Amino acid sequence: MTLPHPNTDQISLPIVLGVLGDPTRLAIVRYLASKEGVPLNCSQFLDLGSKTNLSYHLAKLREAGVTRAEVVGTSRLITLRRADLDSRFPGLLDSVITAAGDDAALPMIGGHNIEVPA
Repeated sequence: MTLPHPNTDQISLPIVLGVLGDPTRLAIVRYLASKEGVPLNCSQFLDLGSKTNLSYHLAKLREAGVTRAEVVGTSRLITLRRADLDSRFPGLLDSVITAAGDDAALPMIGGHNIEVPA
């Protein structure tokens, strides 16, 4: 089973910005950026809400082209589409993640602050 993802040229700036405007989705993106290149299981994000709510947020990120979800058995492995976003909108992702910084309004994952490599 494969999930639909937009091609790089189909990723739209207004949609990406709208998706990243949600605190839960921004927290997911920050966490993915902190684990750059490591596919993460959906269960890594359970601190952010119910499975249903989390599924909704992960689907929005995937549909916008911000993340890639790969189905492996009964799991979904999530990665950040940094290369695609950087080629489409150079510097946008880094700017958003840096601006989010240690925003106390963002939900925490794993009960601790997220450190994103510079």
